[in-house]
Amino acid sequence: MQLKIPHSFSRHEAVARVQRLLIEAKPKLAEKVAIGEERWEGDVLHFAFTTQGQSISGQLEVKDKEYELNAKLPFMMRMFESKIEKMIEEQSKQMLT
Repeated sequence: MQLKIPHSFSRHEAVARVQRLLIEAKPKLAEKVAIGEERWEGDVLHFAFTTQGQSISGQLEVKDKEYELNAKLPFMMRMFESKIEKMIEEQSKQMLT
């Protein structure tokens, strides 16, 4: 799954927004999501987590004017990829832009 989500911040501010979002989301998701990886390399977040028995991994790259998400969805979730994309776009516009 690949998504590009526009933003109007500096890279530094856009990265800071993602980091704050992750900090705020962890307690809310603790019972539903097991985080396997959360690692920053410059402006790229490498992530992996498991939810409902399904493992998802990928990268979120913060660019000058957009967030670029590349995620590997398990086979069972690919059937819902368009719904997942819409949900991510809607939520990220509220939280990250």
